[in-house]
Amino acid sequence: MSEGTVSKFIDHHYRHFNAAVVKDAALAYRQHIKKGGRMLVTLAGAMSTAELGLSLAEMIRQDKVHAISCTGANLEEDVYNLVAHDHYRRIPEYRHLTSKDEEKLLKEHLNRVTDTCIPEHEAMRRIEGTIVELWKRDEKEGVRRFPHEYFYEVLQKGLLKKYYQIDPKDSWMMAAAEKNLPMVVPGWEDSTLGNMFAAACIQKTVGSAQIVKSGVEYMISFSDWYQKTQKTPLGFFQIGGGIAGDFPICVVPMLHQDLRKPGVPLWAYFCQISDSTTSYGSYSGAVPNEKITWGKLGSETPRFVIESDATIVAPLIFAYVLGQ
Repeated sequence: MSEGTVSKFIDHHYRHFNAAVVKDAALAYRQHIKKGGRMLVTLAGAMSTAELGLSLAEMIRQDKVHAISCTGANLEEDVYNLVAHDHYRRIPEYRHLTSKDEEKLLKEHLNRVTDTCIPEHEAMRRIEGTIVELWKRDEKEGVRRFPHEYFYEVLQKGLLKKYYQIDPKDSWMMAAAEKNLPMVVPGWEDSTLGNMFAAACIQKTVGSAQIVKSGVEYMISFSDWYQKTQKTPLGFFQIGGGIAGDFPICVVPMLHQDLRKPGVPLWAYFCQISDSTTSYGSYSGAVPNEKITWGKLGSETPRFVIESDATIVAPLIFAYVLGQ
């Protein structure tokens, strides 16, 4: 693989401490893929609003990512950015906002995520209108689907194309939809669109909450995918903590311990970018060795923890894996 400027910079400068782990994890990721392995990437926090699609989309297109686990927020917020980017407002001085300043943003229908405000009408309500019609159609036809499948349909059919405000190649959801990438969205109900779905059910706009498949059904589907794919070593690249990571990693002990299936392979690679603290009893901050005791990783599994800001580290690792 030819080395680009970013890769050469990392090779030369990232020699010690957290920086060295970035290089080690990136090199192991690259080697895992080179040997024919596949990789699951998990997205927590607000990585889509941080526009991780600028690097993640290319990883998906070049077959460096083979499945995604993400929160409902990350699922929808990449598409928000796709259709409403020009209406976002960045607030570099967000630390100095007063309560009155925050109220003013609320009245302007600007929902703040750290230094970035998501526009309600141009982003959230625009997508709501389109997907509500898909929910109503599926209810009428007796069809049940997963949350991400609605977004895939919207993107594959270009139902919001007239609103695109960024180059679609910078949307990781667009790249995923084009490949029909396997995806799980645990806890989707804890998202803006999940709240909108609950409201639609309460108002009887949609008569049945059963049309959107549940988290348990996601696990059943994911376990089927894992078993079909397990002949190929599967790696686990976790950005942040929370349910996006906790949910899919448990598929291995579930298959082995609960279903008592023999020969279930452990995850073949593990890396987490985290700022959580182990000593607080946090699972998100637990060092990978703890996962050995739960039957998720083995003593020989390459495993890394990068204690840093994922918005800085993840694009660097992706660039290295891509040889940029």
